[in-house]
Amino acid sequence: MADRIPLRPVRGAAAADRKRAAYYRAAGPGATRPTRYQLEDESAHLDEMPLMMSEEGFENDESDYHSLPRARITQRTRGLEWFVCGGWKFLCTSCCDWLINVCQRKRELRARTVWLGHPEKCEEKHPRNSIKNQKYNVFTFIPGGFVLAVTITREAVDEFRRFQRDKEVNSQLYSKLTVRGKVQVKSSDIQVGDLIIVEKNQRVPSDMVFLRTSEKAGSCFIRTDQLDGETDWKLKVAVSCTQRLPALGYYQAEMADAALNRSGETIHPCIFQSSGTVSLLASCVMTAVGFSSVPLLRFMMSAHKVEENPPSLLDLFSINAYVHAQKPLLDIHSFEGTFTREDSDPPIHESLSIENTLWASTIVASGTVIGVVIYTGKETRSVMNTSNPQNKVGLLDLELNQLTKALFLALVALSVVMVTLQGFVGPWYRNLFRFLLLFSYIIPISLRVNLDMGKAAYGWLIMADGSIPGTVVRTSTIPEELGRLVYLLTDKTGTLTQNEMVFKRLHLGTVSYGMDTMDEIQSHVRDSCSQLHYQATTSTPPRKAQSSAPKVKKSVSSRVHEAVKAIALCHNVTPVYEPRAGGTGEAEHAEVDQDFSDENRTYQAASPDEVALVQWTESVGLTLVNRDLTSMQLRTPSGQILTYSVLQTFPFTSESKRMGVIVRDESTAEITFYMKGADVAMSTIVQYNDWLEEECGNMAREGLRTLVVAKRTLTEEQYQDFESRHAQARLSVHDRALKVAAVLESLERDMQLLCVTGVEDRLQEHVRPTLETLRNAGIKIWMLTGDKLETATCIAKSSHLVSRTQDIHVFRPVTSRGEAHLELNAFRRKHDCALVISGDSLEVCLRYYEHELVELACQCPAVVCCRCSPTQKARIVKLLRQHTHRRTCAIGDGGNDVSMIQAADCGIGIEGKEGKAASLAADFSIQRFEHVGRLLVVHGRSSYKRSAALGQFVMHRGLVISTMQAVFSSIFYFASVPLYQGFLMVGYATVYTMFPVFSLVLDQDVKPEMAMLYPELYKDLTKGRSLSFKTFFIWVLISIYQGGILMFGALVLFESEFVHVVAISFTALVLTELLMVALTVRTWHWLMVVAEFLSLGCYVASLAFLNEYFDVAFITTVTFLWKVSAITVVSCLPLYVLKYLKRKLSPPSYSKLTS
Repeated sequence: MADRIPLRPVRGAAAADRKRAAYYRAAGPGATRPTRYQLEDESAHLDEMPLMMSEEGFENDESDYHSLPRARITQRTRGLEWFVCGGWKFLCTSCCDWLINVCQRKRELRARTVWLGHPEKCEEKHPRNSIKNQKYNVFTFIPGGFVLAVTITREAVDEFRRFQRDKEVNSQLYSKLTVRGKVQVKSSDIQVGDLIIVEKNQRVPSDMVFLRTSEKAGSCFIRTDQLDGETDWKLKVAVSCTQRLPALGYYQAEMADAALNRSGETIHPCIFQSSGTVSLLASCVMTAVGFSSVPLLRFMMSAHKVEENPPSLLDLFSINAYVHAQKPLLDIHSFEGTFTREDSDPPIHESLSIENTLWASTIVASGTVIGVVIYTGKETRSVMNTSNPQNKVGLLDLELNQLTKALFLALVALSVVMVTLQGFVGPWYRNLFRFLLLFSYIIPISLRVNLDMGKAAYGWLIMADGSIPGTVVRTSTIPEELGRLVYLLTDKTGTLTQNEMVFKRLHLGTVSYGMDTMDEIQSHVRDSCSQLHYQATTSTPPRKAQSSAPKVKKSVSSRVHEAVKAIALCHNVTPVYEPRAGGTGEAEHAEVDQDFSDENRTYQAASPDEVALVQWTESVGLTLVNRDLTSMQLRTPSGQILTYSVLQTFPFTSESKRMGVIVRDESTAEITFYMKGADVAMSTIVQYNDWLEEECGNMAREGLRTLVVAKRTLTEEQYQDFESRHAQARLSVHDRALKVAAVLESLERDMQLLCVTGVEDRLQEHVRPTLETLRNAGIKIWMLTGDKLETATCIAKSSHLVSRTQDIHVFRPVTSRGEAHLELNAFRRKHDCALVISGDSLEVCLRYYEHELVELACQCPAVVCCRCSPTQKARIVKLLRQHTHRRTCAIGDGGNDVSMIQAADCGIGIEGKEGKAASLAADFSIQRFEHVGRLLVVHGRSSYKRSAALGQFVMHRGLVISTMQAVFSSIFYFASVPLYQGFLMVGYATVYTMFPVFSLVLDQDVKPEMAMLYPELYKDLTKGRSLSFKTFFIWVLISIYQGGILMFGALVLFESEFVHVVAISFTALVLTELLMVALTVRTWHWLMVVAEFLSLGCYVASLAFLNEYFDVAFITTVTFLWKVSAITVVSCLPLYVLKYLKRKLSPPSYSKLTS
């Protein structure tokens, strides 16, 4: 090309005339062949100079090809050619000229008559007298502004929604007791020391000590699903000192007030007349201090008697008391405090434990409660166990950022090379900036908009999928993350399981009963109860009560009855009777409005295991009909009511792994200590036997949750001695838990083993095939649960998270660095086994051997972490991200899973029984666990592959035109002059190519059914091969090849005018982009076809308005068409051939399935 086109500066008109004639002759296809185009009246157009193609000309004149020659051309009429092509050409030209005249008609300038001082008399409208030197207008900044607006708007909408949710919670109103009675306060205005009234079904606004309830039993139920993830109701007990306070009148209040004054406290109660009744309202003095011997809370409550107030307020009278609370902690399962009343003689000291607290975010399920606030805001247990939300950036975005940085370096390097080849002549730094602007299309500015719009499309496709109904995309920035996951961390309760327990097995050592033999147990219980009732009515000693049944049967019946009775008594279950319809709901009328029939009774407990056991005892004939803090009542099959006094209750803890109760039979005055717990904890407590370990192992292999039940009979002296030592230990301020456990161990000796129970936790639907699909997809699954070790292990086996043939390594409890070192060495010697570790041991190992533990755990096929707090769950997720640099996903359904969900790269919330906290905080919300399979394997995979193709194609689009600009500048003495200007550049990135490129978001390599059938296809995505530096360099080479072909082809094939180079090259460029989209598509969608033809139609239609850039007469010729077609074929055909050969010789995995 360089030797065919003379590149000399133009010195004068005559020289220009001669050189232009030589230029056109040299540009012709041959010296002898006559050209089709010739200049018309050259002497009349001397002002229209040809393009100045020397560096001197560019330095002296910065104009662009607006000054290119617009030579009028005429066509020779050649007989047959005019008939064949002339009519079509004439018709097109006429239509185009008419459209141009209509759309670009300029205002005709005319002479005017101007009236002095009367501008309104002007007959026509004249332009404003303003000066406009701006280079751009508002429309120039629309593309860049649109890029920023899309991103900012999306983030602003998400943040506003979060603000609205926070405002709704903070604006909830609560009743607060003050010196002037009840006042309404917002949740955000509650302070430490306030006395807050919480109604039934109302959220507890802050951490409180439970002082009083409207329930006569002195206890209430709360729902903790948003705190610890458990759906079962927890029983909370009011401080006995405040709950037992009698109702006092005005004079009694005065006496109490005088007593307070004598004690040294100055009280000024507010006395006023209200509805004819004198009222003495509460006077409260509160101070908050740290964790020391000084009281944390000090309050004094004086009685009041207002007829309109509920009974819970009538019972409050003046007391001088304070609460000593420990400093705020993360642990939601423990609390140590002391309640002290100073105005009594002697002062009353009452120990406070976890059962006396009401943590924030829990729900009061029964009655109305009054509590004193001890922790607020960031110091509450729920907030301390919640991590701050973070802005999540997808791995694909990070990879594209790296590629964009590489493109920026290429931009700078190319500009420096151009200036260097110029020889650094003149103001080279100015040329450098010109080249930076010319090649700026290398940086894909429109990539952000295309990706954001693509992400929105992916979200719509996910929510529109009928196979996963109810799925909601809450974070639209990371749908591609669903296709890059390596670790899936899941909650247990409510996520893998339905949290519905079913009693399956009872083993007595010599005999085992299953679901098909429960009628035998019912018969044994009926016979034994009838025998005991007969003995009681006849006052006959048991040994003389003979029946026709053989001795063996009597022995089995008594053993079965004793086991069933132990199960019916050793628990924390409370029967609840709902009020009748139309009841008043007042506390004092509760008994009148309640229906005590069996159909109206439901059971509430801290664990679903407890409820399942009590429901089973009811099914076999021994029914729990009533329970309060001090007594329980059982009903036998014959209708007899057995009453037991509850002397002591020992709740389940993660350390003891067992719970117990001491009861006294009211009919016989016999005191019995019942205990049940995990086999590892009970095996050292019960008497020697040879069957417990074996049977517990058999049940665990069946996926059943086992409990060992035992008893011990106590004398009155033994119990009194224990009770005094236990009460003293509970009042200890330091090491209270250890002292109480030491006292309890004195009873846990040589207990009689009664039975072993097996309970099954029902799994969610299709959990096993879903986990199998995820494992085949190469995703490692970790289960993080707050439940106990035995339960978590059983669920891991029953859900096939751990296969039945796979070994399980249970990490022994460790408390020191040495123990952790030994246990890690023991674990290192195991191969291909699942790991089960508790939260306490995990904490110790992470303190000393963080890297080693994570490295070993990542090699396991499955990991189960039990007794994990919400904070530990989040920490495990963060450790996996830091040490493996792989993408993690957390899935849960409760408020205790929020921290884990927010810490993961991708969070999925299940909207279920445990509320919507996890669903609202997650990036994706689903209805059931089984939906996660399709969400990841189908939508995650498709989103990633589509975004990878879209991102690389947008970069290819900018690289092609930048390559053409580089070739153009290189040929013409490295001139810093743009090849395309104005609307051509804007239209190229928008209306001409945007729709086909964006239609790639609808592409798919395999059908959804095939992706679910072969989840192994998901494995390839985790390696990031769809978007890597390798694929990027391939697209760079393609762009360089196509850009070079398009530019060189246009320069070789143009004949008479340089303006034709623009028309040929730009048209071929647009067609090449459309064909490249077709080359990239793997499965056609009808919208893709529409996008292709729509873009092509837009370009053809716009040619009529682009006379400023194109020669309209030239683009309507056959010559233009064949030249454009030839260049386009040369730029695209080799790529089609290479793609065909690659699919034949090395087909991708998905193509093997589709074929």
